[in-house]
Amino acid sequence: MSDSIILKDHAPRAVGSYPHARRVGDMLILSGIGPRDPDTNQVSGDVRDAQGKLMSYDIEAQCRAVFRNVRAVLEAAGATLQDLVDVTVYLTDLPHDFRVFNEIWAEYFPDPAKAPCRTTVGVSFLPTPIAVEMKCVAALRK
Repeated sequence: MSDSIILKDHAPRAVGSYPHARRVGDMLILSGIGPRDPDTNQVSGDVRDAQGKLMSYDIEAQCRAVFRNVRAVLEAAGATLQDLVDVTVYLTDLPHDFRVFNEIWAEYFPDPAKAPCRTTVGVSFLPTPIAVEMKCVAALRK
């Protein structure tokens, strides 16, 4: 069985000592991927005051950034979004942000019969001040 670590230069830096993904056989397991820009480490759509305190965020911008980052990690391993089989989505404001996330999800996966399985969870906070994170599993083609 093949086991390899995937570290992608064009994905956000991990906030701990872990890889972007690990390939085990024909499965690719991604660590949680957030919306940080890989080059600047900034979160798209954040509005901060002069002291740097978060005043508001743009959930659409964050969701689109998460999909870009997930795609970058998948591509580094030779996979695509269509190879995803299971996704867990973490939202820090589920009642407010679920509809927007769902609409963006449907742009990527318009046919539920071809979409990965998905669980969406509301959480109090994530390790950094972001509003959305995705944890993904892909089945790699031989």
